[in-house]
Amino acid sequence: MQMGLIGTGLMGGPLGDRLLQAGHSLTVYNRTREKTTALVQNGAVSAQTPGEVITQSEIIVLMLADAVAIEGCLFSETLDWAGKTVIQMGTIAPQESTAIATRVTTLGGRYLEAPVLGSIPEARSGSLIIMVGADPEDFDRVLPILKLFGPDPKWIGPVGSGAVVKLALNQLIGSLTAGFSLSLGLVQQSGTPIEGFMEILRQSALYAPTFDKKLQRMLDRNYENPNFPTQHLLKDMRLFNTAALPKGLNIEVSEAIASVLTQALAQNLAALDYSAIYDAIVPGQDT
Repeated sequence: MQMGLIGTGLMGGPLGDRLLQAGHSLTVYNRTREKTTALVQNGAVSAQTPGEVITQSEIIVLMLADAVAIEGCLFSETLDWAGKTVIQMGTIAPQESTAIATRVTTLGGRYLEAPVLGSIPEARSGSLIIMVGADPEDFDRVLPILKLFGPDPKWIGPVGSGAVVKLALNQLIGSLTAGFSLSLGLVQQSGTPIEGFMEILRQSALYAPTFDKKLQRMLDRNYENPNFPTQHLLKDMRLFNTAALPKGLNIEVSEAIASVLTQALAQNLAALDYSAIYDAIVPGQDT
């Protein structure tokens, strides 16, 4: 099948590799063209514009940072959308996703949102958790493509519902990481053995695997080679707050986490792994 991929960064690159390995023809575009080099070396064609990707492809996968970037890529040119299907895999607000869906379908195309849980290793291995908001028939039609990225894509409901679930999960990423940082900081700053704390935590119902995944990064204050940058988590926490507030939810906790993440960005931690929130919660002499 003739596939298109717009956005070949940390997550998009591995998705492109999965498509090529499955034997699909692939046209790719990235604003920073150097980020398409590896895919081109593996057989993809690099496009000059997003419109070129759309024109040449039956199914277009998007892995972009936000709704502004998505709209700029999809609607900056007048194109023939007949027979085109967009699979939008980034994290955006539910209302943004439904608005983009309306524009795509009005132009004659099809649209699915398919945000993912997981990071670079899962993207490379095809083990992402995929939550889909779409018409059921569209979901069934692109399911073989989605299974290249994750073994069991979940249809959640209409467009917007997948985005809601994704924001709810990313809010947990922020809350769990901030809460663990605060507890770990108290243990560490009190001179209490960290391994004893971790042994008890691992045996309890409070434990989440992400704690061990981020523990050494926090202890070393080494946040290089991020799987998910701090600036992206802040963007998602803000999207969560915007979606939750009109529902009458008390968002004081998530607003506080967003505030701490903002402090992390002020400490030049934006492009580093989101576990860098530890530096904003537990200041060290080296921060």
